[in-house]
Amino acid sequence: MTAKRTALLSVSDKTGIAELACALAENGWRLLSTGGTARTLSLAGIPVIEVSSQTGFPEIMDGRVKTLHPMIHGGLLGRRGTDDAIMAEHGIDAIDLLVVNLYPFAQTAARPDCTVDEAIEQIDVGGPAMLRAAAKNHASVCVLCDPADYATTIGDLPDLPDAGRRRALAVKAFAHTAAYDSQISQWLAAQAQTGGLPPLLNLHLEQDQTLRYGENPHQAASLFRERGAAAAGLAGAQPLQGKAMSYNNLLDADAAWRAISTLGVEQPACVIVKHGNPCGAALGDDLEIAYDRALACDPTSAFGGIIAFNRELDETVARRVIERFVEVVLAPAASSAAKAVFQSKPNLRLLAPQPATPASLEIRGIDGGWLVQETDHDEADESAWRVATRRQPTAEEMADLRFAWSVARTVRSNAIVYARDQATIGIGAGQMSRVDSARIGAWKAADAGLELRGGAMASDAFFPFADSIETAAEHGIRTVIQPGGSMRDAEVIAACDHHDIAMILTGRRHFKH
Repeated sequence: MTAKRTALLSVSDKTGIAELACALAENGWRLLSTGGTARTLSLAGIPVIEVSSQTGFPEIMDGRVKTLHPMIHGGLLGRRGTDDAIMAEHGIDAIDLLVVNLYPFAQTAARPDCTVDEAIEQIDVGGPAMLRAAAKNHASVCVLCDPADYATTIGDLPDLPDAGRRRALAVKAFAHTAAYDSQISQWLAAQAQTGGLPPLLNLHLEQDQTLRYGENPHQAASLFRERGAAAAGLAGAQPLQGKAMSYNNLLDADAAWRAISTLGVEQPACVIVKHGNPCGAALGDDLEIAYDRALACDPTSAFGGIIAFNRELDETVARRVIERFVEVVLAPAASSAAKAVFQSKPNLRLLAPQPATPASLEIRGIDGGWLVQETDHDEADESAWRVATRRQPTAEEMADLRFAWSVARTVRSNAIVYARDQATIGIGAGQMSRVDSARIGAWKAADAGLELRGGAMASDAFFPFADSIETAAEHGIRTVIQPGGSMRDAEVIAACDHHDIAMILTGRRHFKH
């Protein structure tokens, strides 16, 4: 057995590997390596021994077999003290540090042009085996699977990290292999799938931040994100200023960010959310106008709310926003002048989430199981819309119907949205009966001093009776948009015709429970 400490380096992601290897060599470590990693280190002028020289057996089968050998796994698994004699008998050198990350299976399989054979070749076998061996023997061996951990390890040289850090790195290695196997198993299961949801669903999440508490102070809570995923979207957004986000802040911020996303980027837009529901949404010639119009819908509920914008914030908008108590402001960006204004309210949270790939599935826990569904990313397909009434909506009315329909998708069911001039003027949310949502939306409009007459009404699902139409007619609503599909559609259409209301049937429901 050699007196030097030995490190084995075999990585797919070469980030930082030369710097780590150089530091090890300078501290007297002996370096073993394989294939591409050995070539990278040699080109950097770092002395390295090929694993095949250690095992006495060449890499074969295009590199499929190179580290699966007792000289390697014995060096990783050998218990210091307990197994010294057997290691000496067979000439097995102890390996004190393992640096391995795995073939990029998920990235390869995600390519649209990736073939099955290409994906299969990216299933690492030796790498996970070595990671698990080193992690199992972390009492004596340090294992690194993430380039982010190299710098701290360099700081510990010439020694190994202490026992507590070796254990933490072992946990990370086991999590790394678990996530890797999950990606492979889920992909393989999906290859035989002809449609619908995946037959196997693996989640591998890691704690991103501990929250003060959950919905209530007696509930513990944390934010978890997919392991290895880039920081993007709301979950990956770092506050530009303000207190740490709470569980309820994140829920409401998610509702606001999803809602503003449905309004697109063609026109300046603002959405204000309170307790998971929009209490105001509007388009405008600029963000300040959009904010003022959204706020006008329900200024009482907007107190302490979450405000989302679809464009960069300027100083003018920032000054308007801080006139009232606001918990969180979200926007793609904020100017330096806007940030300076917000700093006068140090507790206000300002976030600039960056685009993220929309989630394809939504998951909810129920007692004893999980509900999984495709995310409702459905864009409005106006080719499927039809005017069901005698009166046709005008171009201006169609603009309001489109806007109201977009907002209704983000309101908790039963959802009713009243709008005029592409701004909400009343919202009824989360009621047990649709007519109650229609009445509450009208009451909210009256409370805010807004006139419903001439406006549009959107419903996220069909009207089971004509009573909601009668309520709308009482307040002068001129147009309605809803999915249709009720056994009483004819009765609802007749009520619209009676009141000279134009109605669009979209054929698509947007419940949000």
